[in-house]
Amino acid sequence: MGRKIVVALGGNAILSKDASATAQQQALRETAEQLVKFVENGDQLIISHGNGPQVGNLLLQQAGGSTKDNPEMPLDTCVAMTQGSIGYWMQNAMNQVIKERGLNKMVATIVTQVEVSADDPAFKNPTKPIGPFMNKDEADLAKKQNPDFTFVEDSGRGYRRVIPSPKPIGVVETAAVNTLVDAGIVPISVGGGGIPVVTNGNQLVGKEAVIDKDFASEKLAELVGADALIILTAVNNIFVNFNKPNQKKLEEVTVSELEKFIDEKQFAPGSMLPKVQAAMDFVNATGNEAVVTALDNIEGFIENGSGTIIKPAASRV
Repeated sequence: MGRKIVVALGGNAILSKDASATAQQQALRETAEQLVKFVENGDQLIISHGNGPQVGNLLLQQAGGSTKDNPEMPLDTCVAMTQGSIGYWMQNAMNQVIKERGLNKMVATIVTQVEVSADDPAFKNPTKPIGPFMNKDEADLAKKQNPDFTFVEDSGRGYRRVIPSPKPIGVVETAAVNTLVDAGIVPISVGGGGIPVVTNGNQLVGKEAVIDKDFASEKLAELVGADALIILTAVNNIFVNFNKPNQKKLEEVTVSELEKFIDEKQFAPGSMLPKVQAAMDFVNATGNEAVVTALDNIEGFIENGSGTIIKPAASRV
């Protein structure tokens, strides 16, 4: 058996200027043509993905059609719904490309719950904007109707609801993912960061929160015993001094070096920073390598190791 790898897809793998289902399915077809290269290489592939634009659109649709007799679904359910829809598109595209390449594989989606701590400080400090923009009167009315919700003014564009973004501490369906891998099936898991749940006795209770996709992918990779975590984004490499005359491409870098770059605020908080932190967490937890590179550089990574390779602090680069 080849390496067991978790590949975390960035939003560019699904996004299209056209938000229709047809356009997003076409984008995933192109993504599948890249991901299948891991299967051809003999790797045991596990796929994860984001859902930010899709769940945002769904929340708008839910709010727009909500009535007393047909109320909108809670956020945890909307995450589950987008896990299902994106997983359906992705497994369909992957299975089609696999058949075209004459490979003996199947892809299946797991609607995945990701455990978070009920005591996570993020629950007392919601920061992640979701849903539609509102004027102040609309936000005040929404707050009156939903006292537990928090609304903030967002960059002069109106008011938006903000929700917690807790850190993952476990993946409920870990054993199911490994069972599929052992059976030669490619699982799609922790879509959109997974459905956030907390343990209450024997029950798992969904929370109004979102989990960062890269941190959820890292936790999954750690728990399934992955040989590598590969985070795919819009660029082939991590850079320091990005977009400056002295920018530098990182090809091999240690965790300790990345810690210094973080102290220097080299990575944007809403963009590259969580990817770097997730990669570091995986390397620290397992001693295995993590990779950050672009979707269209998969062949380059497989053939010659191009991309940014993150190694344990004790490694020499």
